[in-house]
Amino acid sequence: MSEASRDRTRLAGLVLCGVFVLMAGRGGYLALSGAPESSAATMAAEVTPKALRGEIRDRNNQLMAATVEVHSLWANPSLIWDAEDVSIGLKEVFPELSLEDLKLRLSDPSRQFVWVKRGLTPRQRESVMALGLEGLGFRTETRRAYPLGALAGHVLGQVNVDGKGIAGVERTLDAALASGEAPVQLTLDIEAQSALESELAAAAALYEMEGAAAILMNTHTGEVLAMASWPAFDPNRAADIPANDPSRLNRAIGAVYELGSIFKPLTLAAALDRGAVRPNDSFDVSKPVLVGSFEVKDTHKFAQTANLTEIMVESSNIGTVHIARELGVPRLTAFLDAAGLMSRAPIELPGSERPLMPKHIDDVTAATISYGHGMSVSPLAFLTAFAALGNGGEMAPPTLLLDPERKVEPSPLVSAITAEIVLRMMRESVVRGTGQPAEVAGYRVAGKTGTGEKAIAGGYDKNANISSFAAIFPEDGPQYALIVTLDNPKATVGRGATASGSAAPVAGRIIERVAPLFGVTPRFDDVRPARPGLTARTPERSAL
Repeated sequence: MSEASRDRTRLAGLVLCGVFVLMAGRGGYLALSGAPESSAATMAAEVTPKALRGEIRDRNNQLMAATVEVHSLWANPSLIWDAEDVSIGLKEVFPELSLEDLKLRLSDPSRQFVWVKRGLTPRQRESVMALGLEGLGFRTETRRAYPLGALAGHVLGQVNVDGKGIAGVERTLDAALASGEAPVQLTLDIEAQSALESELAAAAALYEMEGAAAILMNTHTGEVLAMASWPAFDPNRAADIPANDPSRLNRAIGAVYELGSIFKPLTLAAALDRGAVRPNDSFDVSKPVLVGSFEVKDTHKFAQTANLTEIMVESSNIGTVHIARELGVPRLTAFLDAAGLMSRAPIELPGSERPLMPKHIDDVTAATISYGHGMSVSPLAFLTAFAALGNGGEMAPPTLLLDPERKVEPSPLVSAITAEIVLRMMRESVVRGTGQPAEVAGYRVAGKTGTGEKAIAGGYDKNANISSFAAIFPEDGPQYALIVTLDNPKATVGRGATASGSAAPVAGRIIERVAPLFGVTPRFDDVRPARPGLTARTPERSAL
């Protein structure tokens, strides 16, 4: 062999050694840098996920939220030879991604890891693998799934992209759910929840309202059997819903309203219980009452004098103010505080809104508060106090967590006798008063309508109402309390803008659907008492 041949052989050997040294060094660098153990032409090994987030179930063990495994696509730009070619291929599978952004992120050789797309469908994963592109890998992750879609979406809430609870029960019970030890069971009943949500959706179509809330509660345990807010919120689509979208607000706890005349039963209960008035006491309802610089009027004339039952049945603002004056400011204020209406409603959800109160309750503000104006509270805060009238005068704290060993510790609000008296008055309001559209044959509904002008900055919108109906049923054996609140229903049918024309019939339809679910026995021998307590009755009357 010539000297020249030997030199060429030595050179080739040195080149090959250099290549092997570079490859070994590169392999060591990638191993130390945490890059995937794969060649440029193969996919990375999948990462074993952490413990699955716990399930959420309803009171009947029906699945409401679960964790599923999904594949997410990532890339190692340092292993990509042609970023433009890879970006074009990925764009074909994921047309929603920006081609320029992909090229920019995949062209940086100093990076070993960038996310391309998280939460792939099986078909998307297969399509990526079929491309055979270099520098790509899959990681097995978990995603939260809500099999019932938008049903109870506001209660369930959502998790972020990393699986951490950021809203609803998912946030409140994040630690317990993250441990994955056992399912969380809620007090909700899926069928009752469906009834509330579907009736609110139907009302939205009928009355073209801006929003709505409805809550169904067990009066004895405080268990929330259903909690609905409209517009509905689908946690499966949470990533696509803007932060300021109206559907994100849980109006059952996160909005406060001047609820109008549904406050009257509480005012009457406070006055009766404190001995300020007696059931058969009569008051002059023939003329407006001067409160400060303005007059309190009724929407219709119905008598010269009326007792407490007729004041309730006719929803008399004048009569209620007279009763509130007998009660007095100190005792009314103490009652509101005891009823929890001066603080946030306690519940296992984030976002319970505090009430809007006057800085000081005086004769004027006490008068307006007595019939549901000048004080804004959340539907849940009101229902918690109102439900005491169906629990012997005791308030059971509301809860969304089903715990068979939970010991209910109610707070006394009024006596059992007072609660029964007011309950009978509300039954009369449904039988022959403004609450008639909420009557459901056989289920003995007791309740009260409430219509008030919508509060806005600096005053009230005379063209917009908050319409509500609060109910307890069955009246002769109270078990359940319900509130329906509609934000600015339009008078598209009948008296749709008033509670009698909107919230009351919605409540009636809900009760008709849920009462059989909970085994309420219908009874059709309800004897309706005579109409006592009126003098010089006039025929003028319009529903509130």
